[in-house]
Amino acid sequence: MSSPLRDAIAARVGRGEFPGVVALLARDDDVTVHTVGVTRFGGDVPMRRDTPFRITSMTKPVLAVAALMLAEDDRLDLEEPVAKLLPELAGRRVLRAPDAALDDTVPAVRPITVEDLLTFTMGYGHIVTPDGIDPPCPIVEAADELGLVLGRPDPRTPHGPDEWVRRFGSLPLIRQPGETWLYNTGTLLLGVLLARADDRPLPEILHDRVFAPLGMSQTGFWLPAERAAELPATYMTDPATGEMTEQTVSGPEVWSRPPAFPSGSAGLVSTADDYLAFARMLLNGGVHGGTRLLSAASVASMTRNHLTPAQIADGGVLLGGSGWGYGLAVTVVDDEVSPPGRYGWSGGYGTTWFNDPGAGLIAIVLSQVGDLLWSGALQEFNRLAYEEYGRP
Repeated sequence: MSSPLRDAIAARVGRGEFPGVVALLARDDDVTVHTVGVTRFGGDVPMRRDTPFRITSMTKPVLAVAALMLAEDDRLDLEEPVAKLLPELAGRRVLRAPDAALDDTVPAVRPITVEDLLTFTMGYGHIVTPDGIDPPCPIVEAADELGLVLGRPDPRTPHGPDEWVRRFGSLPLIRQPGETWLYNTGTLLLGVLLARADDRPLPEILHDRVFAPLGMSQTGFWLPAERAAELPATYMTDPATGEMTEQTVSGPEVWSRPPAFPSGSAGLVSTADDYLAFARMLLNGGVHGGTRLLSAASVASMTRNHLTPAQIADGGVLLGGSGWGYGLAVTVVDDEVSPPGRYGWSGGYGTTWFNDPGAGLIAIVLSQVGDLLWSGALQEFNRLAYEEYGRP
């Protein structure tokens, strides 16, 4: 059946921008799913409602929910220093400038807190410059040499959580704790912290606290081999050639076994309906199927902006003018999509999600083409979600 969103997706698939896309819109019990195209260019396997996707950074809001659940159970305190559970991060030093030598440091003015990890204000993450992200400099090169994989999630780090955090602890911070929004590293550390707080591996925590209660049976850090084989191929335009290129470092074989380091930043695979269950729980203020999983106060704190205008500006192209809650972006001004209050996040392999509490709307778009985030498709698809469903 024709619709504004489906027609726009079909047009982009027809132009060769995507081999296929799965999109889901929901308001209350009204759910519409559009499946368009196939799972790889030149292939013949159609996109289906239950096709699994690497959701990369859409992992971050899931991890934030688990952190808040443990906080409500007094397994951790958002205001406490992370060194209580991650002693490797005690006594931090901070670079005098992001491009300084590793020994050109000053003491941290205060400890990193658990909340700093959730808000990405811990003092370490991607360095955003007018010329790009993470330019060559001593701190970026040192992290690469340690095999920490702090940027794109693949190829994966070979280090388990304890060794990973030990290596990370050998590096200084880039900025003072609480000073600046710096993307991604906070939730990598948070995954290790949660495992120590609950004294069990992160995959077990997410399964027992989030996936099982929400019925997210197709979500995890790995899949059975037969399901992993159904993952679509991943693509991104090569900036050097302008050609759409298949990415081969995240193949099905990688996803058919547990990772050495379960990434709280980008480690999950999921489906449209599984993520819908997660999104609905947040939109319902922490309630799923009549059962409260998270307090309304925790959901409200997670989905409100915690950044200053200056910190939002520091986020540059990564934040795009949005604020940041816990593990997700929060719009703070009118944009081409909606008034303020929309929250959600995207994944670098070509996935996105938002909730709009004011409109009662959930929108999920899943592809495996990284160009979704910068080609204009993201904004078009989000805008058309409102055109299709309107406002109540």
